Amino acid sequence: MSNNNNTLTSKRFVLRQSLVGKDTTITVNFKNGNTVTYSHDKAFTIMQSALEAMPCWAKYKSYTATNNVPKVLRETEAIAA
Repeated sequence: MSNNNNTLTSKRFVLRQSLVGKDTTITVNFKNGNTVTYSHDKAFTIMQSALEAMPCWAKYKSYTATNNVPKVLRETEAIAA
């Protein structure tokens, strides 16, 4: 994962507790060739209740998706046009 100030580049969609409130924009280059840019804080706000119910969030304070952006976030303000 590359980091330039508040911009990250990754190979997977990621939400992490350590990035909440830092106004980070993340660009994901999925292995299928799709590229998506999203606001970490907006994505976290939309998914917060679901994240807090997930064992991975409770244990690691992190959520990742390897192949695509979670369906709940598609076509929301979290995804940059």
